[in-house]
Amino acid sequence: MGKPRRKYTNEFKVDAVRQVVEQGRSVVEVASSLGIHENLLHGWKRKLAGNGAVLPKEGEQSILDLEQEVRELRKELAKVKMDREILKKAAAYFANEEN
Repeated sequence: MGKPRRKYTNEFKVDAVRQVVEQGRSVVEVASSLGIHENLLHGWKRKLAGNGAVLPKEGEQSILDLEQEVRELRKELAKVKMDREILKKAAAYFANEEN
């Protein structure tokens, strides 16, 4: 089996891209200093800084952060809906049991 896939935080990605875009360092230089492959950094740069998007300033949420938050909220919503359905069925069961 291969190595497990490494996960990088959104802050790490934004910081890496910021080093390239704002500090003018090369992608190869930043990638080697962070211990990541340069293609990975190119992808992050394309996603964060491409298509006219602006990198978030310090303290602001990036698009990646917001997308992650939406995914987490959708999971939580699905769980809450399932819990609500279970409680509805339980309430109906106990209401019928008393009669």
